[in-house]
Amino acid sequence: MRLVVIAVGRLKQGPERELAERYRARFDDAGRKLGFRGLEIHEIPESRARDAATRGAEEAAAISAQITEKSILVALDERGDSIDSAAFARHLGRWRDESVANTFFLIGGADGLSPDLRRKAKLKLAFGAATWPHQIVRVMLLEQIYRAATILAGHPYHRA
Repeated sequence: MRLVVIAVGRLKQGPERELAERYRARFDDAGRKLGFRGLEIHEIPESRARDAATRGAEEAAAISAQITEKSILVALDERGDSIDSAAFARHLGRWRDESVANTFFLIGGADGLSPDLRRKAKLKLAFGAATWPHQIVRVMLLEQIYRAATILAGHPYHRA
């Protein structure tokens, strides 16, 4: 199964980008041994439209253009479910075992994801009740994806 993070906005050079790349590279090493075909990150430019509805529609169209059919969507959304790392790992492991070709993780911009994309998501995932900047959410997501791989592999990284 191939994992793809589609994120509105670009991580600039600096500690957030370095940390995101570190977790992506760690997952690639661990994930290949577990039957995952890689982890890609696609950045979507933030819409410059003046009103939120137009921004949301433009960003949703750009995100949707990247999604292939018969894929699982995971929406990162502050109103989503807060699940623990082991449950997240079980989702990824089950989808891999069911031969899902692609899992797309969607991170919206300042206005969040469109209602249509949220509805299509198999899992709506929140990192707590707080609202997080999308740059930090990306790093947190990549760390959780790496952690899920270590859980599935029985590696001691996750010590819960």
